[in-house]
Amino acid sequence: MSRSAHPAGPRHADVLPEGHYSAPPADLNALDPKVWAQTVTREEDGVVSVGGIPVTRLAEEYGTPAYVLDEADFRARARAWRTAFGADADVFYAGKAFLSRAVVRWLHEEGLNVDVCSGGELATALSAGMPADRIAFHGNNKSVDEITRAVEAGVGHIVLDSFQEIVRVAHIAQGLGKRQKVLIRITVGVEAHTHEFIATAHEDQKFGIPLAGGQAAEAVRRALQLDGLELVGIHSHIGSQIFDMSGFEVAAHRVVGLLKDIRDEHGVELPEIDLGGGLGIAYTSDDDPREPHEIAKALSEIVTRECEAARLRTPRISVEPGRAIVGPTAFTLYEVGTVKPLDGLRTYVSVDGGMSDNIRTALYDAEYSVALVSRTSDAGPMLARVVGKHCESGDIVVKDAFLPSDLAPGDLLAVPATGAYCRSMASNYNHVLRPPVVAVDGGEARVIVRRETEEDLLRLDVG
Repeated sequence: MSRSAHPAGPRHADVLPEGHYSAPPADLNALDPKVWAQTVTREEDGVVSVGGIPVTRLAEEYGTPAYVLDEADFRARARAWRTAFGADADVFYAGKAFLSRAVVRWLHEEGLNVDVCSGGELATALSAGMPADRIAFHGNNKSVDEITRAVEAGVGHIVLDSFQEIVRVAHIAQGLGKRQKVLIRITVGVEAHTHEFIATAHEDQKFGIPLAGGQAAEAVRRALQLDGLELVGIHSHIGSQIFDMSGFEVAAHRVVGLLKDIRDEHGVELPEIDLGGGLGIAYTSDDDPREPHEIAKALSEIVTRECEAARLRTPRISVEPGRAIVGPTAFTLYEVGTVKPLDGLRTYVSVDGGMSDNIRTALYDAEYSVALVSRTSDAGPMLARVVGKHCESGDIVVKDAFLPSDLAPGDLLAVPATGAYCRSMASNYNHVLRPPVVAVDGGEARVIVRRETEEDLLRLDVG
């Protein structure tokens, strides 16, 4: 059931009604493999390890909070998507989920492309050696400088998001003596079953050109007339954290209908269709995401069926998983600072991070799991709320979870499935320093994004 948020944020002292939350798990020390990276295990001494390294050692060496990323898990998920879609389709990793030069190199080595949506993301992808023709450039308001750099670099696709951008990209490309391959992003009127802020295919939002009212058809007419553009396909993205494939089926039906109209009006069969990303992951044990091979089979069957009915050649399919690859591969490691029981309500557990390293709970009312990882415990469960150190009542990391009742300051907690949109949306609220990203693999750990320092903060403050 949806709730209206107070303009200032979450309701003060919001308390779950009795019976709303699930019963405590049978074993508080168990780690559900559905929500943890593949190499995460609890060792005989009770300490959790990842990539063969105990979290206690990681905390000692790199400090907390820290994002800990399982490189083997990341690579395995990237390969699974690449294998599932095969050589006749393209998999673009959505860089907005989390991007670093190490990640770009892993993607390159595993045969994936990269989708960027800003000049900074483009610079990161290019600096790490991703071939420009394997980069797609998104965004609803790309600047002239960003477009110019993308065209000069030779990016494979620019996704056009407005009528103004059609002219802008064409003008820049023609001035550079180039013909830029483009897709037109359309909104197909599909209401994805997700949070309002991450649903992107209904008409009343900022992305794309509406299919309704003939606007998308007019955008195609204009793009086909401009010498600086080579229109190669249509792009559709219906939202994020989606488990139900029915929305993709409706979207594919409407996109293929537009392709048929383009063929009938212009005598052109566009060779590509990009169905975006947005497939969900397991943040809690209740989530049930689909595997890449299931998604690939379903999308291929949907597009093939629709094209056969329209008597069109089946176009090359592209997809854009981001969260689905990097989300499950990382957890955030925290140290407990204070434990504050509130009789009859719950216990507030404060950690040394918060909304500056994970804004999703405050922004989307997102749900997460959490576990005590520095030891095991035989104590009974307590209903807890894991909160951060910021001066904000909405600074919540995990809204409601059961943790051992003997939890104490100095214990280490880990929140799984924080690889996507946590570091990339991190802030310096209260001038808190953003945590490092530590990659682990085969018993070795290394920093791929270092922790910020006070010098970093002060360097930007010119006084």
